[in-house]
Amino acid sequence: MKKENELNSELALFRQIAEGDELAFKELFECYRLRLFAFSLQFTHSRTDAEEVVQDVFLKIWKNRLNLTNIQLPQKYIYTMTRNQVFDHLSRVARNKRLHEQVWANIHESGDYTEQAVLVAETANIIQKAVNGLSSRKQSIYYLSRREGLSNQEIAVKLGISVPTVKNSLVEILRYIRTYMSSQYESSVLIMGILLSLFL
Repeated sequence: MKKENELNSELALFRQIAEGDELAFKELFECYRLRLFAFSLQFTHSRTDAEEVVQDVFLKIWKNRLNLTNIQLPQKYIYTMTRNQVFDHLSRVARNKRLHEQVWANIHESGDYTEQAVLVAETANIIQKAVNGLSSRKQSIYYLSRREGLSNQEIAVKLGISVPTVKNSLVEILRYIRTYMSSQYESSVLIMGILLSLFL
């Protein structure tokens, strides 16, 4: 019952935000900011970067507020966006030597060095390489689903294709990415499973 009440409350906030209600937006921000900050900090190892992730998430929510009335699971939508912002951050880190060194410094300074932290950054880079190998339409479907958190129905409307086509394409995309990663990774099945659950 409590979860149902929370869901209804968040759906109401989404409707208000879609109508441009700034107070509702502030309420949503206050409800999620600490949780999203803690989630982001686990992977960025930087308070500044974690705060930036949270700010970017809520900026996107506000800019795309007209789409909020189509969202049925607000919490899932928000965490998906946060996960994808973390993904983008780690992708930049993997490509930028200076950022990479800064992340390593943050990890060592915090005393929270783990093999999984290293693999997370590596995973972001490998997944991006896999996605780059997809056709342009499949890349669009992947980004709309995993980066923007759109439903299959929303993706179908946006791209002018059928829902079954979206669904089948996502199955093929995720199978391809998993196969690609399997060929790149020598890590354990358990660790790889954790990383795939985070990014896919």
